[in-house]
Amino acid sequence: MPLLNRVDPFGHITAHAARGTRMGNRGILHDEAGTVVRIHAHQNWVCCLTSFKGRKRALMQPGHYTELFFLDEATALAAGHRPCGECQRDRYRAYAGLWVKVHALPEGVPVPRAIDRALHRARISHRRKVTFEAKASDLPEGTMVAVADVAFLLWKGRVWRWSFEGYTEADALPLTVTVLTPAPSVAVLRAGYVPETCIPP
Repeated sequence: MPLLNRVDPFGHITAHAARGTRMGNRGILHDEAGTVVRIHAHQNWVCCLTSFKGRKRALMQPGHYTELFFLDEATALAAGHRPCGECQRDRYRAYAGLWVKVHALPEGVPVPRAIDRALHRARISHRRKVTFEAKASDLPEGTMVAVADVAFLLWKGRVWRWSFEGYTEADALPLTVTVLTPAPSVAVLRAGYVPETCIPP
């Protein structure tokens, strides 16, 4: 039976058998029985590699963070995560470097903490995902949007419908869409950050 540890672009934690290409951390979300009882335990939501330095983990161990899984990095960004500074150091540095170019940093606050605080305000409020409306044509590549309850990725001039199994090419979107990727990350995408996706080249 699939564990409740797959995350969609809406930020929902779901049980699904399909495997992801990225892992995430929001803290300890499960109880001693392995039941997910909260949607986050801290503000530094990170996106990690599923394999790093040969480390092995048994999933959902008591007292250890809940391993979450995403289809790809674009999905993780849409759900409100950012690259991990340890296992994805180069990607984190690229993301953070662009962040400081497009966002004002609070004085005296370390960059990672500033990013996490700003992202947290922009991704969730009262346990509900924060979204905003925008013209699809104004959004950068790598942004994830929604029409009703269906998620789409804007990528290489095309529109791709998201699913846990992967993407399928879709028709043109309406003029105005609901943006799932938090606004601060959209600004980083617009500045040139290129998320990794599982769409073949």
